[in-house]
Amino acid sequence: MENTMKAVGLYRYLPIDDPNSLLDLDVPTPQAKGRDLLVRVKAISVNPVDTKIRAPKEQIEEKPKILGWDVAGVVEQTGEDCTLFQVGDEVFYAGDSTRQGANSQFHLVDERIVGKKPNSLDFASAASLPLTSLTAYEALFEHLTVSHNKSSNVGKKILIINGAGGVGSVAIQLAKNVGLTVIATASRQETYNWVKKQGADIVINHHHDFSSQLQEENITNVDYILCLHSTQMHWSAMAEVIAPLGKICSIVETDKAVDLGLLKNKSATFSWEFMFTKSSYQTTNMITQHEYLDTIAQMVDNNEIHATANYHYGSINAENLRKAHKQLESDTTIGKIVLEDFD
Repeated sequence: MENTMKAVGLYRYLPIDDPNSLLDLDVPTPQAKGRDLLVRVKAISVNPVDTKIRAPKEQIEEKPKILGWDVAGVVEQTGEDCTLFQVGDEVFYAGDSTRQGANSQFHLVDERIVGKKPNSLDFASAASLPLTSLTAYEALFEHLTVSHNKSSNVGKKILIINGAGGVGSVAIQLAKNVGLTVIATASRQETYNWVKKQGADIVINHHHDFSSQLQEENITNVDYILCLHSTQMHWSAMAEVIAPLGKICSIVETDKAVDLGLLKNKSATFSWEFMFTKSSYQTTNMITQHEYLDTIAQMVDNNEIHATANYHYGSINAENLRKAHKQLESDTTIGKIVLEDFD
């Protein structure tokens, strides 16, 4: 294996229109130790977390910062403590935001957050799934405590705010798979069509009043809400339509305090989902991400859910990644953006 590898990284945090915001680089090839796998990166996907970490700030890096937390590839090396994978295994994963990302030819990742790639998908399609499917899976089944038993979910409703985004696209499918009635929000014809394609039963507009739109569908309240867009903007609307004893989960940070008191009389629960918590804090249940990814791969291979890649931006290089970041920052992305192979 070569001592150096191609990568896309940054030294300064700049607006995406600046050609120095993401650079083509040659960096040392890492080696696998402990429970790390060294993965040959075949395809990647781009997520809002990439643009948030890259967002302009004064900080300057001495060593290049490499982004990228959605990967499909092949195990090239295993650390001496690895037990879950072997060289040659095809894998997919979202990685660890406290470590270097995977916009590089080779990438180190702890095997406990890696899954076997779905057999039925090519690498590009597989790369569209890990971060969003893990986020959706943890939100639904850990935080909202949705049952996996379909009979337990008969008549129960979930509202998914921003159903056409990366997480929403998978969350709709997972929720439908366990028998929930899925209400998704969309505000354009293209996003309406997309969420219906993913399986949403009812679509409402997140720019309009939730309660009155639900009443038009003869729905008074919902058992679960998954907020994937602007938590503080939708806070009072969510408090209004959540059922007594209902649960709300959000993945979107707020820059202003929200009034938890609005949930008190309903004894409603609010929680955050952040997919990188387990790897960042090395939690004792970190291996659940390996287990969830294997479950998701099996669901894909069983045609229970499908990949949500909607744009293929070509080879993995700085120019194409800048285009992908720019599209994500426009807030108009439907589904996922993938890139494949290095030039």
